[in-house]
Amino acid sequence: MARYSIYDGFVRSPLYNDNRVLIAMSFSDRLASMFQKISISKNFTPADSVVVFQGNCLDLLKTIPDGALQLIVTSPPYNIGKEYEKKLNLKKYLEQQAEVIAACVRALSNQGSICWQVGNYVDDGAIVPIDTVLYPVFHDLGLKMRNRIIWHFEHGLHCSRRLSGRYETIIWFTKTKDYIFNLDPIRVPQKYPGKKYFKGPKAGQYSCNPLGKNPGDLWIIPNVKSNHIEKTEHPCQFPVELIERLVLSLSNEDDWVFDPFLGAGTSIVAAIRHNRRGAGAETVPKYVDIAMNRIQQEIAGVLKTRPMGRPVYDPEAAGNNLRIAPWVKQKNDAQLQLLEKHTEYAIK
Repeated sequence: MARYSIYDGFVRSPLYNDNRVLIAMSFSDRLASMFQKISISKNFTPADSVVVFQGNCLDLLKTIPDGALQLIVTSPPYNIGKEYEKKLNLKKYLEQQAEVIAACVRALSNQGSICWQVGNYVDDGAIVPIDTVLYPVFHDLGLKMRNRIIWHFEHGLHCSRRLSGRYETIIWFTKTKDYIFNLDPIRVPQKYPGKKYFKGPKAGQYSCNPLGKNPGDLWIIPNVKSNHIEKTEHPCQFPVELIERLVLSLSNEDDWVFDPFLGAGTSIVAAIRHNRRGAGAETVPKYVDIAMNRIQQEIAGVLKTRPMGRPVYDPEAAGNNLRIAPWVKQKNDAQLQLLEKHTEYAIK
């Protein structure tokens, strides 16, 4: 893992021998030496590797130079009255979001990306997809949408007056056409790896990329519920593997990943895990403590997370008895079957 240490604001890296002669090192070696030990800073400086700022993200963004951030990824408050937010009317909510987005765009690299992971705003039982009402904000700032990624999960709140929501969206925008996109690190296994071209000049050759296929814009990743290994006290925590895909595909090693609404610290955890620098802001003290604890565990290599790429749990394949409905089990019970009358039928 790429790590480095900071003492009194100065970067110390083993690039010199005892006689203070510069030693030639490969990029990977330099990166590894930089991240030997990570310290968590409370304020942003370009020499930092991890920044956890307690306060309003706008105050932190003011200290970040223009174009310094490669990837901005966040899950902002959905304005549905969670404990960490005060529910606002939709117009006021959009105004607040627009202010943060504009500040983020200023600090975003010309090759950078912004990913806003959102759900629905609920008003008197009617839903408003937040991504649709935020799209004009990004568009008016000159950003281009590259994908609207659907994040599907199978568990959540159950609705009685409408269909239960089982997806949220990640809207991905770039500042220019010259943006970083690394497909290979996020490829997924091919469905038919043995498939071959059946005609044309490549007939008989394998048609699939041996590294795997493009994951597409529908991502099936379990959300963080009560039995999830990553669950903390934060009520709206997103899984590390969701952010890992974005970090790997939309940034390079040593780039800055920034989360204006840090929450439980997931974005910084994903950044550290893949040799990026991470920064974020959080206003709620207890969530700052949770984020700090998780980041420190990740630095130490002991944070437990769901591995990226693990197949979604299949209860039937796992032999979980809870998949059998009690009424079905009772109907098929061997003892009850003894009492049933069996009649033979013939077709004439």
